[in-house]
Amino acid sequence: MSTESNAGPIIELNGVKKIYQMGTERVHALDGVDLVINRNEYVAIMGPSGSGKSTMMNIIGCLDTPTHGTYVLNSQEVSEMDDNELANVRNQEIGFVFQTFNLLPRVNCLQNVELPLIYSGKRKGVRREMAAQALRNVGLGDRMTHRPNELSGGQRQRVAVARAIVNEPSILLADEPTGNLDTKTGNEIMLLFEALYRKGNTLLVVTHEEEIARHARRIIRLRDGLIEVDERVDDPELAGADVEEVLVDAAEEVAD
Repeated sequence: MSTESNAGPIIELNGVKKIYQMGTERVHALDGVDLVINRNEYVAIMGPSGSGKSTMMNIIGCLDTPTHGTYVLNSQEVSEMDDNELANVRNQEIGFVFQTFNLLPRVNCLQNVELPLIYSGKRKGVRREMAAQALRNVGLGDRMTHRPNELSGGQRQRVAVARAIVNEPSILLADEPTGNLDTKTGNEIMLLFEALYRKGNTLLVVTHEEEIARHARRIIRLRDGLIEVDERVDDPELAGADVEEVLVDAAEEVAD
């Protein structure tokens, strides 16, 4: 991942439209969106139901393609790629964190984090060490052999974050990452995101919660398939926090 702030665009949407045919009606989920996100930006995407934020997330995450317009991800034109090509881009370029964690219940934390490395063809010894390091990076070095049902919600989301970053993707895309967590645990996850941002990661968080969005450095608000507001956050919630110290305390709390 790049550690250089503002080192050029990582995401470029140009005139992106997404039209769905719902019976006899054509629904314009996105209606001509232009957007540039640079490397090492921390962006929140917001909007009411039906605003187009989920569609934008799916296109940025290469889970869907535009009906019209172009999408360039890390200098690759992905708008016209087929399903296999999109799958390769997702594995190499994007780390996903979901509200529901999406962990495999029958395998342990280390094996869950290894999954993207298996798909990318890493040898067993290499992927085992990479997965272990990713878990250590999120404060779960002593939980590697635990299964998801032996962890708290916050710990499971940390495993999901470790899995998302293990392949060193170009962007980390989080969809309502604190939606299933209590306030305290949600704040710990946002501290983790702040630490990742400070280390040079590019983060996009899709959320409907204003307090979660205020952790980002830029907020994009959608309405009716268009960008209504694109604003910088002058005083984000965690700008002055000693993130590393808080994360160490959280890891020690987990160990207890």
